[in-house]
Amino acid sequence: MEKERKSHVAHCLVLPYPLQGHINPMLQFSKRLVQRGVKVTLANTVSIWNTISNINLTSIEIESISDGYDEGGLAAAGSIDVYKETFWRIGPQTLDQLLQKLANSNNPVDCVIHDAFLPWALDVAKSFGIQVAVFLTQACSVNNINFHAFKKFLELPLSQTEILLPGLPKLAPKDLPSFLYKYGSTPGYFDILLNQFSRIDKADWVLVNTFYELEPEVVDWLGKLWPLKTIGPSLPSMFLDKRLKDDKDYDISIFSPNIEDWIKWLDDKPKDSVVYVSFGSLAGLSVEQTEELAWGLKDCGSYFIWVVRDSEKDKLPKEFLDTSEKGLIVTWCHQLQVLTHEAVGCFVTHCGWNSTLEALCVGVPVIAMPVWTDQITNAKLIIDVWKMGLKAVVDEKEIVRRETIKDCIKEIMENEKGNEIKNNAIKWKKLAKNAIDEGGSSDKNIAEFVAKLAHC
Repeated sequence: MEKERKSHVAHCLVLPYPLQGHINPMLQFSKRLVQRGVKVTLANTVSIWNTISNINLTSIEIESISDGYDEGGLAAAGSIDVYKETFWRIGPQTLDQLLQKLANSNNPVDCVIHDAFLPWALDVAKSFGIQVAVFLTQACSVNNINFHAFKKFLELPLSQTEILLPGLPKLAPKDLPSFLYKYGSTPGYFDILLNQFSRIDKADWVLVNTFYELEPEVVDWLGKLWPLKTIGPSLPSMFLDKRLKDDKDYDISIFSPNIEDWIKWLDDKPKDSVVYVSFGSLAGLSVEQTEELAWGLKDCGSYFIWVVRDSEKDKLPKEFLDTSEKGLIVTWCHQLQVLTHEAVGCFVTHCGWNSTLEALCVGVPVIAMPVWTDQITNAKLIIDVWKMGLKAVVDEKEIVRRETIKDCIKEIMENEKGNEIKNNAIKWKKLAKNAIDEGGSSDKNIAEFVAKLAHC
């Protein structure tokens, strides 16, 4: 029996919420575990596996559960409310079946690491006597706000003019995630975002995709509530510490970029001359906002590369496509490869947490154009706390006008203020690398997590 125990390899089942922006950080953390000798099985929904165009995993096994919409996922459900009701019913049943199957294998699961968006996974894992780690994919600052809303420590709808929460700077209501500031605007996601914390007290670990030096006060405060460990930034190693050989990409993609086109285009441009524009895999702009952004990019006079998903292309003004000789429109690209190209001088972004961390980790200044949910708060931190970007301010119609976009780009690309922002961005780049590198704050936390796994 003792001999069997010594030969046992710790085995983690990793379960993300089925969105690219949730899968990527959990997959990158999985690679760090594999590097330390842990066996990892990545479980996605059948529907998300069916949409993935590229899988390049050699050291991680893959499995599936069902969300009840194997052929179409959220799109087949028609609404987030219907999708959630079905997924929350079918998901636990199929996770139970998967854990039962793995329990009868040579290497049963020791720990389920589940996305906080899927709190029911904890109940299923605990029914097998398995340890549980909750994985929070948003910033600790945002998790703190959402936790206070979940506990009803925040009065909703918001009536106060300023919000004071432990570990956070003074916030105005408009600095909070959109589902709180615009109460009732996204009821399905409101429920998911708040109920991340419904079982978190029962977790053996709480893992967060951030690093201590970025949010020390709020990490310390949340660490008094939960067994919290910062384990980020969860990015491919070649853009940080380079300790994971050939880890240059996330290795799972729903989109198929044409690498050759945009790399050749960037290679021909001078250093710090290109504006990179992307709003992630989910956020969409209105037709009016798309038009204002298009003309703002044209009027600024800089080169630009703009990611416009196929579903968004019809919003582009035809006249813009006919006259934009200094720009390149692509449907998707490897964002980190673009951001690290010496031609790129700034990043116009929706401020999703993954994009925010990527900008931090490669030291690229940001122009913040948040759309919804946590992006609003991330933008506040980027501008006022980390001081590595500018806010593109909206007008009374909540549209960022072309003049504002043009002015922000020129401020970063051409003026003294831009140099200050660039220096701050470089500072965070160094701190992010140090955190995940050998002996850094996140590296130590990962090592401690793996050491405890070995005694499960």
